[in-house]
Amino acid sequence: MTYAYMRSPDAAYSFDVGDSVEAFCDHEKSNERVRGWLKGIVVQVDNKMVAVQFRSNVFLTDGWMVPDRILWYPLTSDQIRATGIKKAGKREFIPDY
Repeated sequence: MTYAYMRSPDAAYSFDVGDSVEAFCDHEKSNERVRGWLKGIVVQVDNKMVAVQFRSNVFLTDGWMVPDRILWYPLTSDQIRATGIKKAGKREFIPDY
């Protein structure tokens, strides 16, 4: 699938559904609200945004808790990064000769 852009976006990472990532957000740690990096899993990707779901409570910047624990990030955001852990079941491509 090709997309038309005025200029190509510069994404530091390429994300797929099921990838483990770290995102910089407000979240709960030891019953305290903190701002920092939190591990999550990519649950949806489109041509502009990445949806990340977390196991602990996360908050919007204005203080509201997100009920489904899913935050959206732009593909070019510096607030999201790959953890280096590959998702289970992702198979290496084996060429057919």
